[in-house]
Amino acid sequence: MPAQTLPTFTKADLAAHTTSKSCYVVIKNKVYDVTEFLSDHPGGEDLILDYAGKDIESILEDELSHKHSEAAYEILDEYLIGYLVEDGHEGKSNGAAKVSNGRAKAKSNGSATNGSAKPFTKTGMTREEELSIPTDIEKDYKTHKFIDLNKPMLMQVWRSGWSKEFYLDQVHRPRHYKGGESAPVFGNFLEPLSKTPWWMIPLIWIPAVSYGMYEAYQGIHNIPLMFMNFLFGLCVWSLVEYTLHRCLFHIDERMPDHRVFITMHFLLHGIHHYLPMDKYRLVMPPALFLILATPFWYLVHWIFSPFGWHISTNLYCGGIFGYICYDLTHYFLHHKNLPAYYKELKKYHLQHHFADYQLGFGVTSKFWDKVFGTELIYGAVKTA
Repeated sequence: MPAQTLPTFTKADLAAHTTSKSCYVVIKNKVYDVTEFLSDHPGGEDLILDYAGKDIESILEDELSHKHSEAAYEILDEYLIGYLVEDGHEGKSNGAAKVSNGRAKAKSNGSATNGSAKPFTKTGMTREEELSIPTDIEKDYKTHKFIDLNKPMLMQVWRSGWSKEFYLDQVHRPRHYKGGESAPVFGNFLEPLSKTPWWMIPLIWIPAVSYGMYEAYQGIHNIPLMFMNFLFGLCVWSLVEYTLHRCLFHIDERMPDHRVFITMHFLLHGIHHYLPMDKYRLVMPPALFLILATPFWYLVHWIFSPFGWHISTNLYCGGIFGYICYDLTHYFLHHKNLPAYYKELKKYHLQHHFADYQLGFGVTSKFWDKVFGTELIYGAVKTA
């Protein structure tokens, strides 16, 4: 019986596990150590920490907050460590006991379903919670013969010999890596270049935008005009964001069926759809952003050359600030609990990942999806 192999805990024991370093939660009499899951929770770790040491059954069923699917309970099963008892009724194993290999393992792979809803054909998933179900790496590779997440991914893609059709089918079926902070891309000294924590974006680019605005002011000396130029650049960015996401990142079927283009696609955006909850590959590496942003610098200064260098720089800074907002929004949509407006955006964007990657290209807004007819409508199960 499970009660004979797993320890028991009292409410006093739970009170000692309410931080990000050790976080326990309860459902009825079952105790779960969700510490490792905090950073993977789509609603953000703060939402879990609010209920640390407490019974979470009611909040999991709360329609107003977000009713969780069977997939969420599958994830919890992996973190079962013991049972709750009344004070003074501890078993042989007490709350201080440490459990190793005592967790009840859920069925886990990149396309797990809850068995009650029809999976989306393009991704094999039914709900957003499935994005955080750990992939059984060995089983997944044996079944699909795609990428072995225990090995560096880049050279596997380069040497694969896959057809474009096979690659696109597999890379858009999300997996979730639990073997470390991120699955290896290079497997050597270049590995850190593939990872970018979210805070690097404002740290690097806000000072750059501020300096650009300072330089623009030297030739404009009109703050209201600069504000309008900045706002215009910000609005233009929203269209650039949509266009890049739809036409470049999701070039997909339009790219040539050649390993060079498949590898480039994987590095640019495919890896994000393959491992969408990897928190270190949600924002753009600074080096890659420089490569993509440089042509836009020259384009903006060419288009607005009649207005002068300072006006062009002012407009460009507004666009770069739009990019900063985009990258931060993208990270928070995957990993933070957000206000009402952003909760709707979060739902919309995660649908892009688990339901239909060929729709829903707007990240900071649905506006251009509505304009160009690519809005993702909830509840419509795609079968083709």
